Amino acid sequence: MTSRSMYEKPIRALMRDMVKEFGLQPGQIISSDQVVNWFSTHYGKLKSSGIKAHLVMMSTNDKNRIHYTDKPENDLFFKIGTGQFRLYEPNKDPAPIRKTTPVDESDSKSENGGEEDYDDQGGFGTDREFAYERDLQSYLAKNLDQIEPGLTLYEDELSSGVEYPAGRRRIDILAQDKNGSLVIIELKVARSYDRVVGQILNYVSWVKENLAEPDQKVRGIIIGRKITEDLQLACLYISDLTLMEYELSVTLKTVSTESKRMKN
Repeated sequence: MTSRSMYEKPIRALMRDMVKEFGLQPGQIISSDQVVNWFSTHYGKLKSSGIKAHLVMMSTNDKNRIHYTDKPENDLFFKIGTGQFRLYEPNKDPAPIRKTTPVDESDSKSENGGEEDYDDQGGFGTDREFAYERDLQSYLAKNLDQIEPGLTLYEDELSSGVEYPAGRRRIDILAQDKNGSLVIIELKVARSYDRVVGQILNYVSWVKENLAEPDQKVRGIIIGRKITEDLQLACLYISDLTLMEYELSVTLKTVSTESKRMKN
């Protein structure tokens, strides 16, 4: 597993240092621009997108924090408007939103700007297929070497490499290869059509802009049950994009009832 930290302290700890330096008092408002400017002055290597993501994670009432690590030690701010925050006050404010807190949001990829799966008849995928994609995702995340030797799950202080938040979307699996390159893995449990190319290229651009170092390579892997000819054609002249198909194997064994009969 890989953890990225440019400075001795993680960003969430630096946020608390910033609060102390500003002398922020309960009820006092601080803007996201002020936060970004403070980090730019003191920790210039950090990207503004990462700072803003931490503001989401550390705002107790921001429902999008569930896509990050919503631990109690991250409960610092209370969002009062677009780009406006104050300190979280436990005795005054609602309980912090956690991953287990019911929130009014869609968990489907299609409503987060992603692609819906299609079944073999060309219709939208079923709930069973969606659940199966989660199973496939969980298995591959724990067995990345079956995709490629040397792959490890990418992790940072914001999130693990599974369902990694990329703006308003989420990457199925974000990994790192043995050469240090970032690898975006997109899963399709049904037939994989050519429009998934736009989806993964969007992820590649986002990762290059927000996570990768200037000289760090970013590439993608699309894994599907069936890679269509249209998808192969769409990827023909795209470098750093690999197509893979998976196969399932089921082993059955006979369970003898002889011992039961003998007892009866």
